[in-house]
Amino acid sequence: MILALLAVSGCSPRSGNPARIATGYISHVVCSYVFVSGLDPARVSAEDVESNPVFHGFNWALRHTVNRERREVTARTVGGLESRAVYRDGVGCLNLNGAPPPAVPTPAEIDADAQIPVRLPDIAGPEVVEPDRPGLETVLDGVFAEPDPTRLRRTHALVIVHRGHVVAERYAAGVGIGTPLHGWSATKSVNNALLGILVRQGKLRMEDPAPVAVWQTSGDPRRAITLDQLLRMESGLALGDSLTASFSSSWDTSARMVFNEADMAGFAEGAALTSAPGTAWTYANGNPAILARIVRDQVGGDARHMLQFARRELFAPLGIERATLELDGTGTPIAGAFLFMTARDWARFGLLFLEDGVVGGLRILPEGWVRYSTTPTPGAYVGYGAGWWINRGDSPGARFRREHGMPADAFMAQGIYGQTIVVVPSEQLVIARFGTTYDLRMAMADICRVTADTITALHAAAATRAPAQPLAGARPDRPASREKPPVGVRAQQIRKPLSDAGQAEQRNRPGLRRVPERGGRIEVGERVLGRQHEGRLSVPQQEVAHDQRPRAVVAFDEQLGLGQDADVGPGGAAPR
Repeated sequence: MILALLAVSGCSPRSGNPARIATGYISHVVCSYVFVSGLDPARVSAEDVESNPVFHGFNWALRHTVNRERREVTARTVGGLESRAVYRDGVGCLNLNGAPPPAVPTPAEIDADAQIPVRLPDIAGPEVVEPDRPGLETVLDGVFAEPDPTRLRRTHALVIVHRGHVVAERYAAGVGIGTPLHGWSATKSVNNALLGILVRQGKLRMEDPAPVAVWQTSGDPRRAITLDQLLRMESGLALGDSLTASFSSSWDTSARMVFNEADMAGFAEGAALTSAPGTAWTYANGNPAILARIVRDQVGGDARHMLQFARRELFAPLGIERATLELDGTGTPIAGAFLFMTARDWARFGLLFLEDGVVGGLRILPEGWVRYSTTPTPGAYVGYGAGWWINRGDSPGARFRREHGMPADAFMAQGIYGQTIVVVPSEQLVIARFGTTYDLRMAMADICRVTADTITALHAAAATRAPAQPLAGARPDRPASREKPPVGVRAQQIRKPLSDAGQAEQRNRPGLRRVPERGGRIEVGERVLGRQHEGRLSVPQQEVAHDQRPRAVVAFDEQLGLGQDADVGPGGAAPR
């Protein structure tokens, strides 16, 4: 009876169906983990389905089968609902949702540009790099330790890169140097990079309205949504909430989009506004889906051109050879999740941002893009910039990470269950960690501790070891961020904190309205890194407090580890 109710329930025409979301999640995840990552089906079933708290209490109603010959996975409920995902060479898995498999480019077509020069020097040899200093050995031991059988880390891989070289790495049984690993929402940071490349090429400007055809009708308020607002999760669209994991999210629009919709961007573009663009922050996978469609259309409009562009402009110059960017039924990257790369390749991607978008003398991202990406977004209580998690500012999330040992200048590509690529410019450090950690508070605290302990170990060895050579073309003494904004983003005005007298003068000037003091902003009709925000002037030198918590505290348990454990049900975890 309960399953039958779940199968037909829904809160609105755009709400998800819990049973369909559950089967869609299982078919897609199992398919990708078996056929893209090459993991053992029994392991995937035990770790990613049976142990997933989302399905606790409902496992008895869910079944799935793996057909190796047909390279597909079918998930079913006892009530007869079914979802089937199929694997295609070069593009990974796709939930068919009752439709025939769409045509996709072959690996040969994706690689049609043939040899593309690799600009990033090798970061390691063919063998696993064992730590050569005791402190790093201790870090690895801690990451893979399982002291509490009720709270398993299930770490799959950890790669530590210092000054352009892997100095320590370790892999779980069944996972290795060549295993492509799911980044979940770390994929959003790669979506950020693809946008940055188009900005560098002059094809997009982040402050411009998003070129979405269905929004261009006269009088449609969505015409005002900018690319920047989409990247910062400030579009104001009713796209659900991809941060929480409660039973109510079994009906979430975002989960429906990822696991049950063939045209994800089209579904997201159809959402209505719930707030004025740029006035509220809501973490939702529909935003990167819309951006991914824009990127696809800018580079040729189909899957072949999209994947060729990603390989030619981003992956190949970094030496990334095995990136599987999974697509929806229209040939658009899912963008909010489902990019698979090896742990070393995820670290290579981190190095691009560590080096301000330059590798081997080649500028891939526009100058100032990293600074833009790591500038705090007002109201983002988790500590969020533009496609990256950040430690700057006074948001609860940033404070949590700093209090647990992560440097203030660090920023992260972050995905659920502990997928994290940490970039620490002040230490010339990138750490890539992957696993299936359902205790998300522990996962966040762990990566903070790993970062802090790694830095301690590197400093302890510095007095007795010659430093490793930096990346070719790198300038370790260069500041991590630059004052000059990227091409396509209008120049921000950067001002020093005002003196008391200056503040009084500003308050008394006509036409200026003071935002609450803790915000450290003055409304003056200026653009901020291309974000219109009703003309609020950002003062980067001041710490900006964003304590707004518009959603339940369970959101913090999902990505920050703050608050109580979530009460979850089937389909309850929106995709990260």
